[in-house]
Amino acid sequence: MNVSREDILKVASLSKLELAEAEFEVVASKFRNVLAFVEQLNEVDTTGVEEMAHPVDVHTVTRSDTLQESLDHDVALSNAPKSDGEFFLVPPVLG
Repeated sequence: MNVSREDILKVASLSKLELAEAEFEVVASKFRNVLAFVEQLNEVDTTGVEEMAHPVDVHTVTRSDTLQESLDHDVALSNAPKSDGEFFLVPPVLG
């Protein structure tokens, strides 16, 4: 499959990656290798193979949702690295 420079730059942009010019050819080569492998998978005869989301039967085991007494407000805040006495204080995540 032929992949253009614009295709690779678009995928990099969607992946939130900034590619330096020196990195471009390495990434482009790896990208082509992945696409070549996917093309190989398209050649496999899957006639009669049942579609599935997971190769083994998976059953989710969950506990029953029961009402329990929660931590006291002061006890919960006592383990916090920083608090203002009422809330947990955390560093900002968004600039």
